[in-house]
Amino acid sequence: MNWQSINFDWNQIRAFLATVDEGSFSAAARALESTQPTLSRQIAALEERLGVTLFQRGRRSMILTSAGRELVDHVRTMAEAATRISLAASGQSLAAEGLVTITATSFTATMCLPPVIRKLSDTAPGIQIEVIASNDVQDLNKREADIALRHGRPDHPDLIAKLVDESPAYLFVSRDWLAKNQEPRNLDDLAGITFIGFNKPDIVEAGLSERGLPICRHDVRYFANSGEIMLEMVRAGVGISILPSWICRDFDDLVPILTGQFSVDVPTWLTTHSELNTSGRVRLVFDEIAEHFVQTKTGGPKDRP
Repeated sequence: MNWQSINFDWNQIRAFLATVDEGSFSAAARALESTQPTLSRQIAALEERLGVTLFQRGRRSMILTSAGRELVDHVRTMAEAATRISLAASGQSLAAEGLVTITATSFTATMCLPPVIRKLSDTAPGIQIEVIASNDVQDLNKREADIALRHGRPDHPDLIAKLVDESPAYLFVSRDWLAKNQEPRNLDDLAGITFIGFNKPDIVEAGLSERGLPICRHDVRYFANSGEIMLEMVRAGVGISILPSWICRDFDDLVPILTGQFSVDVPTWLTTHSELNTSGRVRLVFDEIAEHFVQTKTGGPKDRP
């Protein structure tokens, strides 16, 4: 190994790669929880050390030079190796203390994680919990989270996944909505009814048509990327939507409709990285979440009075 040839600072490499991925010094600084002047100095120092110009500075953008493009793949390999070192080191820790980051959809984070955290505060007070409530999938391989609750089964070979729940979702309306509108008796009756979507109308239309619902993009008048907002819009009588039955059973003002004709099974996968499976704190939190789902098994919609 020629140690003399390794003459740059790893923080400068991180700054370079973050700027490439985020597109600007300001965005990279936010991602690294640093400042724009610090990132700018680190990039300049790296360029001076290597003797090349990595970016063409524009007023609103950063454009990689040919020298910068040649370095990106090598730098990304270094970052992946550094991540694997961090994963391996974290996995060796048997102590039930330290930070554990959990990512889940806003629905799951709100309804499932607080009682788990409450119990852990008694049984493992040395553990800190950070919850990332987001519908975006966090990358466990890059340590964006230690544990994830996802509704799709991960297929990466380095991830360990456990199916902790599979519950139906149904079409729901509010009792107030039913008092003002005729209740649909079959799926064809849904045509023209205001639908509350989970995404942009064209995406919702494509997803629902695959499941046999005659909902077009013009019917999706309201949409949100938050399950809680969708829930509250249905409760307010705005329209109809697909919601998890285990959440809606806690609200007497919600009514499932057409349950014999339409339902969607929603699996919940508890996932972590294989390197972290031997970490004392991660394993403890992982097992506690799994036990919570065992103790609170969900099911179909409640009977209507």
